[in-house]
Amino acid sequence: MAAASGRAPSACALLLFLLLVVGAAAAAAVVVDANRGEQEQDRDWEQLSAASPSPWSPAPAPAPSPVSFIDCGSACGARCALSSRWNLCRRACGSCCARCNCVPPGTAGNHDVCPCYAAITTRGGRPKCP
Repeated sequence: MAAASGRAPSACALLLFLLLVVGAAAAAAVVVDANRGEQEQDRDWEQLSAASPSPWSPAPAPAPSPVSFIDCGSACGARCALSSRWNLCRRACGSCCARCNCVPPGTAGNHDVCPCYAAITTRGGRPKCP
């Protein structure tokens, strides 16, 4: 075949060798680009997984409540200590304390300390909280 085309056998071998080298270089470039893409994907995945918690990780502990609850029983006991209707006073005070989470100091008055406590009224419009 080399004799029919008029080229020397060494020229065909050289041309074939160059073609093989160029093809191998192109294939190596494709493999390097593919590896670089996989490395970038791995890096992106690591950044993404570091930024967001894994779906299998335990949930974080809930934040502490900003409101500290008072002991309504003892607060209402002190508030109703001088009441003539002690059970009625404690029952009303307990429901107000549960709703407002505060009880004014003393046995009467001082509603300015706890505005929510003072704002609760009965159906008839009278103050509910003692």
